[in-house]
Amino acid sequence: MTEFFDALGHMMSSTPGIILISIIVLSFVFDYINGFHDAANSIATIVATKVLTPFQAVLWAAAFNFVAYFISVYWIGEFKIGNTIAKSVNENFITLEVILSGIIAAISWNLLTWKFGIPSSSSHTLIGGFVGAALAHAGGFNAEGESVIVYSKVIPIILFIFMAPLIGMIIASILTIIILNICKNAKPAKAERWFKRLQLVSSALFSLGHGMNDAQKVMGIIGAAVIFYHMNIDFDPAYVNAEDKFQYFVGHWGWVPITSFIVIALGTMGGGWKIIKTMGSKITKVTPLEGVAAETAGAMTLYISEHFGIPVSTTHTITGSIIGVGLTKRVSAVRWGVTISLLWAWILTIPVSAIVAALIYYFITLFI
Repeated sequence: MTEFFDALGHMMSSTPGIILISIIVLSFVFDYINGFHDAANSIATIVATKVLTPFQAVLWAAAFNFVAYFISVYWIGEFKIGNTIAKSVNENFITLEVILSGIIAAISWNLLTWKFGIPSSSSHTLIGGFVGAALAHAGGFNAEGESVIVYSKVIPIILFIFMAPLIGMIIASILTIIILNICKNAKPAKAERWFKRLQLVSSALFSLGHGMNDAQKVMGIIGAAVIFYHMNIDFDPAYVNAEDKFQYFVGHWGWVPITSFIVIALGTMGGGWKIIKTMGSKITKVTPLEGVAAETAGAMTLYISEHFGIPVSTTHTITGSIIGVGLTKRVSAVRWGVTISLLWAWILTIPVSAIVAALIYYFITLFI
């Protein structure tokens, strides 16, 4: 603990150190906002089907957001998604000002979409902000003969804007059809009671995926900032020589991962009631059976993306899954007007966040 406060005091003695501390604080603010912005993803269907009250549901989701930390550490053993975020921009074009601008832009977009009840992606606004500020710093997509964006990291993220909801939709449709066939002779009242209980399991599975996916994004941003600081400001040869700088950061800043998971869990407890209403009832009417199928499909999609280290939108994933269960009834069961509006928000998130971050970067550099 003494070493921590010594390091903190050393950082506070310089402008770059103060910027680094600001980035860490704002990253946790973003993490908290991410939690209440995305609370709807985990609990919209169990609230809509009256399995739990809204208050009970956010406590349930928050608990499993935090449990996800222990699965990441002791089962998976690494933070692939955080690594992807940290490496989405060429390290030669990362500065503390770039990261600060990106996180401010991401917070701004998340608050705006939350205010209007739009379930946009916290993942993509963070990526958009990071990339947009880096492009502003470099003056374009290429500088000094190098690409600013690491396309091997960013292209899969962009593809999964469309792939994640599609995968969720397909899995949810298949699961719904299988469940309906298995339970076709069951008594409706008895089946509904069972599926209400199973929704607790499926929402817990989705909350685990949400925690593993989204908490790591903040770790990636903090990691990028710390790595830059120790390579360029307060020079630490260990970072330069580390085979994987992000994993070295995780090993020596071990309080960051657990804090990220705690903060997102606290944010989830705050709830995002406007978005819960959109997700739980405006896309299609959801029964307990369909809630189980949608949440399980969403969880499976998140676990697949976690395996490959691709940061996807939990919002996109569960939306696609809810659409999938709606399609098993009939095409008109899905309110396509609402869905198209959501699609536009998804498409615009990265470019709008990038533009906002670039403008913030230009403003910040006037004073720093």
